[in-house]
Amino acid sequence: MRAQEYTRSYSDCDLAREIDPAELEALERAGQPDMPASGPRSRHGLGIPPVPPPLRSPQRGRGATLNPRNRFDAREATPFDDGWETLTADFAELPPLPTTLTRDASRTVISWNQSPDIGFDRAVNPYRGCEHGCVYCYARPSHAYLGHSPGLDFETKLLFKPDVASLLEKELRKPGYVARPLALGSNTDPYQPIERTLKLSREVLEVMEKFNHPVTIVTKSAGVLRDLDILQELAQRNLVRVYLSVTTLDTTLARRMEPRAATPMRRLQAIRELSAAGVPTGVLAAPMIPALNDCEMERIIEVASKAGARQAGYVLLRLPHELKQIFEDWLHTHFPDRARHVLEMVRETRAGGLNDARFGKRFTGTGVYADLLARRFARVARQWGMEERQDLDCTRFRAPCGIPGVAESQMSLF
Repeated sequence: MRAQEYTRSYSDCDLAREIDPAELEALERAGQPDMPASGPRSRHGLGIPPVPPPLRSPQRGRGATLNPRNRFDAREATPFDDGWETLTADFAELPPLPTTLTRDASRTVISWNQSPDIGFDRAVNPYRGCEHGCVYCYARPSHAYLGHSPGLDFETKLLFKPDVASLLEKELRKPGYVARPLALGSNTDPYQPIERTLKLSREVLEVMEKFNHPVTIVTKSAGVLRDLDILQELAQRNLVRVYLSVTTLDTTLARRMEPRAATPMRRLQAIRELSAAGVPTGVLAAPMIPALNDCEMERIIEVASKAGARQAGYVLLRLPHELKQIFEDWLHTHFPDRARHVLEMVRETRAGGLNDARFGKRFTGTGVYADLLARRFARVARQWGMEERQDLDCTRFRAPCGIPGVAESQMSLF
């Protein structure tokens, strides 16, 4: 079913512009306070370990274990036991959470950033929210701008942009537009499950091919192989790079951290098929979580290299805004034996907190552990020849002659 057919089934969400994660970081650097805790006051500042939440089974097929209020809420609901033991109810006893779609009526689709930490200055996100449910996702706090919780809402209440291709083409045709690599899906995964039906990411790639515009893709889905025909055309003109994010090779851990993403082996197979087809491919070992998956960094890059990846990157876990509470609760639910240790190591890399929004520190952290992780990455990348860097060709960009729909409308006059 095409995206346009959904417009009558879901209500409009008239949002004027895209909110980029870089803007969230800027607010945090400017002193934006974190979301107040909904429970007892945190004792982290006193050096006392956090109190684990009540044990419960996670919601089947979902990553987050709770749905905290967002930091913009003017009111806060206080849990109250009505006598039916609702506060202690196990998630396993609740019905599965459905995924809902809402039409996003944004009037522009290119989001811009000036962050010196990011290798691109523009991006397009066909979707807001992500059904993959990665519990560590730095983009979760952006859902608060939509009035939703960055927790379970982020992975169940999705917004889609049915006009993303036409709006993108309109922006690329603006006088004075200068082409630079555009990131497809910098905030949420462009190949999350709903893409199989809506095909909005494919429409974006069709525009990129028509305009000879360079594009980069980061995904956890093998669904990117569906668009291999377009990717090959772009690759022949040096206009595309595809990066598969591989967080762990442990399927059990992957199912807990990123429940609806492709299995690690399926992602490696996607790297192999893309590389064999001549599409430049890389791997991102991201995020690296101290005492949880950091021991796998070298192995991830090794197997990705053998599969055909020629570039590699990594990012240290960062927990902006509500993500602190979401990740901490997830840790206590799934790994109660090591939760305290993991959080202590995260604080060691984030100047004593759970996040450090300073430029130059956000992705790599600080301290002894962070420095060691950076040296480990540099060594293994050099060992497997994953230091290849080649710029995409921006000189081919041309706006096609004519404006779609104009010729047809003129002919209708005769």
